[in-house]
Amino acid sequence: MGLIKRKIGELISLDNRKNTNNLELPFYGINKDKTFMPTIATTDRLDRKKYKIISNGMFVFSGMQTGRDMCIRIGLYNYSFDALISPAYTTFSVCSEEILPEYLFMIFKSKEMDRYGAFLSDGSIRSNLDWDVFCNIELTLPEIRVQEKFVDIYRGMQENLDAIRRSVEQMRYICEAYLEKLTKNTPPTAIGTYIEQTDEHNSNLALGLQSVRGIATQKEFIPTKANMSGVSLDNYKIVRPGYFAYVSDTSRRGDKISLAYNEETEDYLVSSITTTFQVKKNKREELLPDYLFMFFCRAEFDRYARYNSWGSARETITWEDLCRLKIPIPQADIQRGIVNIFHAISERSRLIDRLATVQKGICPILIRGAIEEGGR
Repeated sequence: MGLIKRKIGELISLDNRKNTNNLELPFYGINKDKTFMPTIATTDRLDRKKYKIISNGMFVFSGMQTGRDMCIRIGLYNYSFDALISPAYTTFSVCSEEILPEYLFMIFKSKEMDRYGAFLSDGSIRSNLDWDVFCNIELTLPEIRVQEKFVDIYRGMQENLDAIRRSVEQMRYICEAYLEKLTKNTPPTAIGTYIEQTDEHNSNLALGLQSVRGIATQKEFIPTKANMSGVSLDNYKIVRPGYFAYVSDTSRRGDKISLAYNEETEDYLVSSITTTFQVKKNKREELLPDYLFMFFCRAEFDRYARYNSWGSARETITWEDLCRLKIPIPQADIQRGIVNIFHAISERSRLIDRLATVQKGICPILIRGAIEEGGR
């Protein structure tokens, strides 16, 4: 049969199912990386009837800001349960026997297709990829037999990813359940007696630009995004291994605080406005730094930080308010047991990110392989 050319609009059909029966389904959104996630917005007052229902095998598409973000927001929903998606999204299904849903999704898991979508976007401020333009994109397709061969490779990778994600969710549930039990059964203690500020500056310029880090709301150090041209590093603060650092400004950060813990073996540099601290050396057998960081990573801490932030245009949480934070502090061996689970979650989460990156990188290779084989 060889290769055929089809426009996307010839292969799909709209599948707009409104939640007219007001079903109690979870709310989901879609990320720029083309994955689904439970919505983090407050949904208590939302009218569920206005939302769309998505089921296994359906696609969700949003052409908004495609040009600005250099990304086509599209996802293939593969969960076993139905969910609700914003009515602003377009939902559709594959209706043709000439293409597999997973193969269509693989086509869009590439930087090349994201750039092409941005190229096709309109010239408005939002730089949208209109639905009609999306449907007019022409695809080169091999026969189904060839598609199945390469989709099987993709499915194998996806199944591995899903298995790791499930294990992470199970461990996260166990960890959270145990922490909730600790919170109820162990009297909370203010952390102020266990921590102290470290105000060590890079005065001798022992550390250079390669050591400068920013702090993300995801509770991690990241390469700095600041323009460091002509900036002197002598006033920057040093974050030694085992030190914490946080930005006191909690405004405009999505109700999260930028805080991180240096788990590595190298020293970092952070801006002089950053607060750096550590667990006191004579207290580290009573409060493990990793255990404390685990509590900093919880949503409850972000809420505490926002609630205790003060100011007008710029809201900040003071050192004194941070010290007043109360957490349950059990015996060290119990802390270590929970921390081991937390570390396993973190390591597997990093593995998921690495595998997802590999998967996205291999999708264009699989598509090229399918076209080459189909064209022989």
